[in-house]
Amino acid sequence: MSRYAETFARLERDIAFIPFVVLGDPGPDESLAVVDALIAGGADMLELGIPFSDPIADGPTIQAASLRARAAGTTPERARALLHEIRRRHPNVPIGLLVYANLVRLERFYRDVAEVGVDSVLVADVPTREADPYAEAARAAGVAPVMIAPPNASEATLDRVAALSEGYTYVVTRRGVTGAEREAGTADRSDLLDALKARGAAPPVLGFGISTPDHVQAAREAGAAGAISGSAVVRHIEAHLDDPKARAAALKGLAQAMKAATLSG
Repeated sequence: MSRYAETFARLERDIAFIPFVVLGDPGPDESLAVVDALIAGGADMLELGIPFSDPIADGPTIQAASLRARAAGTTPERARALLHEIRRRHPNVPIGLLVYANLVRLERFYRDVAEVGVDSVLVADVPTREADPYAEAARAAGVAPVMIAPPNASEATLDRVAALSEGYTYVVTRRGVTGAEREAGTADRSDLLDALKARGAAPPVLGFGISTPDHVQAAREAGAAGAISGSAVVRHIEAHLDDPKARAAALKGLAQAMKAATLSG
């Protein structure tokens, strides 16, 4: 079984809490402590970003995190070294990447990330109708290709998402960019989740606007297999840039609160 399958099976009726952070934010060494704190707080899986100059799917909070990471010297090569160390520290935690197409050189990229223990890759700016080469290269390297199911997906799009996505399916709660400030995590996507399940899609997880335990609980009640929170997590990093101990405590506390909301009772 893959790490994703093992984790979803272990959770049984509960759902996964999946924090997103940018590798190298606020600095390469500090980002390892960020990941450690989130997992200590109960994170079940990780979704990680490689710093990029134009992250068009991300709102200002995550854009700022990417800029901080780049300013601290986090290159794609340094990001791979961080991934290698995260895998060494946390051998059983599924690790997914959310990246942009300019960073992906198909066979070489997927081979490189597979070597450092990455389980999945979502290429955020590649439409599903153009995703075949990415999915094929990912599978050839032993990496799960993750697809996005948008809130207004057509039947044809859902068919392709279900056919291509592995590991999990990223279900977007709303249109637009990421950002906890919009507080849209409670949007009911149960119909979309049901449609994906009927097609045999990889387990659906909700993302975009998941910023509170109430949002996580709503995702669980709607039938999601997990909830991804990015901007809310990154805000805790931003609030404690110069205080590593306070940052670690804040992140662990956030993860504990979010994880508690994933439990079925």
